Amino acid sequence: MRTFLAAATGVPTILLTAALVVVVCFWLLAAVGVAGVDSFDTDVDLRAWRMSRVPVTVAFSLLTALAWCLSIGAAVLLTVFTLPGPVAVMLRLVTPVGALFVAWAATCLIARPLHHLFPDEPGPFVPSEARTGAARPSDAESPDPYGDGSRDVALHSRDRAA
Repeated sequence: MRTFLAAATGVPTILLTAALVVVVCFWLLAAVGVAGVDSFDTDVDLRAWRMSRVPVTVAFSLLTALAWCLSIGAAVLLTVFTLPGPVAVMLRLVTPVGALFVAWAATCLIARPLHHLFPDEPGPFVPSEARTGAARPSDAESPDPYGDGSRDVALHSRDRAA
């Protein structure tokens, strides 16, 4: 237990520990009803991070929790299996950054199927023919912004409605 606490409050991992405390406090406030799950959705666009179509709070909470777990696990393994020295210190300093990158990749993979749980998340804006008076672009002209076929589903459902 002492090794775990030392890893959680160690120099580089303390930043992820503080971020995890903020995430836990936010979700406690959301559970009470003081904060909403979509509180930050108008502030941040996650398309550049490849985590779009889920609420920002869910994506960053998942990212923080995964990065913290990976960082703590790696710090404990380094403490147990490496000898004290400059190499171990450098590895402990680099570990949270590596954990953050691995957590980002895992969050991108997990966020894609999670978007089905949040159907009210806005998708990409596609202008309607009735409002703009312009013809709908062909499939070759408008690429799928998410790469998961969601644009094709939206186009086919709009064709059925018309």
